[in-house]
Order: sequence, then structure tokens, then C-alpha cells
Amino acid sequence: MLQIDTDIAGKIVDRTMKIIGHNINVMNAQAVILGSGEKHRIGTIHEGALLAINQNRNVEINHTIAANLQGVKPGLNLPIHYQGKIVGAIGITGEPDTLSHYGELLKMTAEMIIEQANLQEQLQWQNRQKDEFISQLIHASDTELPSLKQWALQLGIDLSVPRVAIIIELNSNSTDCQHDNQALKQVMHLLQHPLRDKLIAMTSLTQLVILKPALADGQQFNPERESQHIDKLLKRLPANMQIKLHIALGHYFSGDLGISYSYRTAKETLDIGKKYHPEKSKYVYQDYSLQVLLSGLRHHWRGHALTGPYQKLLEADNNQQLQKTLAAYLQHMGDLQACANSLFIHRNTLRYRLDKIQQITQINLHNFNGLLSLYLGQIIHQPD
Repeated sequence: MLQIDTDIAGKIVDRTMKIIGHNINVMNAQAVILGSGEKHRIGTIHEGALLAINQNRNVEINHTIAANLQGVKPGLNLPIHYQGKIVGAIGITGEPDTLSHYGELLKMTAEMIIEQANLQEQLQWQNRQKDEFISQLIHASDTELPSLKQWALQLGIDLSVPRVAIIIELNSNSTDCQHDNQALKQVMHLLQHPLRDKLIAMTSLTQLVILKPALADGQQFNPERESQHIDKLLKRLPANMQIKLHIALGHYFSGDLGISYSYRTAKETLDIGKKYHPEKSKYVYQDYSLQVLLSGLRHHWRGHALTGPYQKLLEADNNQQLQKTLAAYLQHMGDLQACANSLFIHRNTLRYRLDKIQQITQINLHNFNGLLSLYLGQIIHQPD
């Protein structure tokens, strides 16, 4: 059952005392004064309110009665009801004969404030539950799926809707975490309304995730359409907010763990995109798909086996000259002149470096499989 606390009592006192020019006391179900225009009375027991609560009736206190009760002044005390039960009392200080026409008005106002507070508390609880659900959903494993499906039913969330993950991160060097958090909440509020059937939650003080429907009108997933959707989101943000955001779009996956996979690709896309293009605001998985898919191999035995030749180059190339030469060679698809021009070196110097790379790695750069091995090694071992 809802209980009146000091916050609710304070709101009732502040609002009702603006209606009339009399002191107002608000008591809980035990008749303890939690809110009053006379601050020194807070925390004391009001015996007039105790009568009103125990007998469920309006209690008028004149000077004679007040003299025989503890913590009581002349006035009118009325029980406060919520959902048919007494949750406290409201008292008006003054002559009872002059206060009767205020009583029901103040009682109704108090009960409305309590109902609003309860609805707000329920909404906050539901939002916290939703945030926690989304947090677990994006990190879900097979063993957690049954309980998550049951939880989704309780929250009224349809997990059968195909979704793709979008991560929005506040790019801030500020040490004011509270300011950053408020800015991100403002972004979240602005984005909630135009998104239909969306799931949106804050995952940290500077990051939020959107799980939005991925298939429009039963069509196939269209990364370009989703990228344009992100552009529209960015345009909704007021220019005067003066914040910089990084937004990453993950890949769409079907199946029970599709949302979890989508979130992971969005997270990897965000991390890799910021590393290579920190000046950008938007990163799309399709632009970084190979890096994302291979990033997990860096500390895996399969990755070590696959990138063995490139690892030899890393160990021998202290000044990273040969690594840069190989990167340019790969970028220009083996075109020696274009590669030499990009490095500002003579073709003979380029040939010398390429020969050295072949000697160190034992890879023939004219062999496709060997070149592919070095290319994958370069991607997997990109510097942090």
C-alpha cells in the first residue's frame, strides 16, 4: 500500500497553502506530521489527526478540545484516502467554523497529489524495469533466453519483432558526469517520441542504446535506409544543445539472439569507427564489417595462427616503416607506382622494402593466399 512520505507531504503543503492563507499539516497513517507550514512541528504526533484516521471522519478541534490534546492546535482534520484506504490525514489550523468550506477542497487536492505521485513512481519503476531488461537482453546468452521471454511478456514487449541496435554515445571531455548524464537524458527524451515500437535505454552515464524495428513493411534489412534514419535523428537535436554525439548502427541478425549479436556489432563498430575516424558522428557496420568480424580473433588461437606471418613483421619492424609500406601496397592493389607516390619514395626503394617484407614473413606478395594472410594480419593487429 502506498505510504505518504516527506516528499509527498511537502508537495501537498506547498500546493494547498497557496490556496488558503492558513497553516497546513500533512500526517502519515500513524498521525506523524511529515509536512507543515510550521516546520518545528514536523516529526511530532498530531492527536487530532489520529482521531480522524482511527475513526475515519472529519474531526473539528476548537480551543477547548485543543487544550486537552497533545501537539494539537484548533483546526480541522480530515482523513486522506487512496484506493479506498486511509493513508494519512490533512489538517488546517484555524477556527473550525471558518474552515469547513475549505475541507473537502483540500482533501481532494491532497488525494490528487498522492495519486499523481503514485503514478509517477509506478512509471519510474516500469522505466527502471525496462532499462534493466534491455541491458540484459543486449548481453543475453542461450541460457538466459527463457527468463527474458517471460520478463518481456510481463513488460508487454514483443520479442518477435526483428530489431537492429543503434548505440548513441555522448562525446565529452567534461569531468561533470552529472551534466553529461542530463544531456544524454535530454537526447533520449527527444528521440523517444518519433520512434515507434522502439526499445530505448541508457546503458551508462554517457551511452544509450536503441533497439528499433529492422524490417520495414516486411522488406529485407536495408542498412542505407537505417543510415538515413540516423541522419534524421541527428537533425532532430537542437543546435543550442552544444553536444557532440557518436552514433553506431549494428548489423541485423535473425533468431533469438539476434538483438544481442546486433548490439555487439554496433559496439565494435563504434569502437573501431572512433579509432579510425574520430571526427565522424556516424558509423555504420557495413563500412567496418571486416574489422568488426575479425577483431575478436586478436587474442584467439585462430587469430594467432592466421596472422603468424604478419606477427613476424611486427617483431622485426621497430620503426613501423615496413608495416606502412605493406599497408600502402595493399591499399593500391599492388600498383607499384601509385604505392611509391603515396609514400613519397622511389620505385627502387619500394621494391627494396617489399623484398625485405617477403624475407621476414616468408610470404610471396604475388601469391593471393599469402597476400590475404598479411592483409588479415594487418586488420587483426591494428594498434589500439
